[in-house]
Amino acid sequence: MKLQNLIRSIERKQINKKLPVIEIGDTIRVSVFIQEGNKQRIQPYEGTIIARHLAGSNTTITVRRIYQGIGIERIFSVYSSAIENFNVLKRGKVRKAKLYYLRKRVGKATRLKEKFVFNKN
Repeated sequence: MKLQNLIRSIERKQINKKLPVIEIGDTIRVSVFIQEGNKQRIQPYEGTIIARHLAGSNTTITVRRIYQGIGIERIFSVYSSAIENFNVLKRGKVRKAKLYYLRKRVGKATRLKEKFVFNKN
């Protein structure tokens, strides 16, 4: 039991990263650190979240984008130190937890309805 408690305490320290609320169907821009030789730069990756795997500090999201007519998916570890931040560009209105059906669609068929969020201030 002591080993499990030790692992949980280490995971809690890693999870302390401030994140926006990201959900399935959102269009996001992920800023990723890229190492080129001895230089480091930030590269944005923009796409739609089609899957999320909740596993504590090992939580991942799968982001899909279309590049030159080819679908590209990339899996990001949410609490990784290689990720600077997440910017939510659009909220998608979806009814499923996994949007794997988007893999079979092309062009305008891949668009999701936008969910409008109203602030109650």
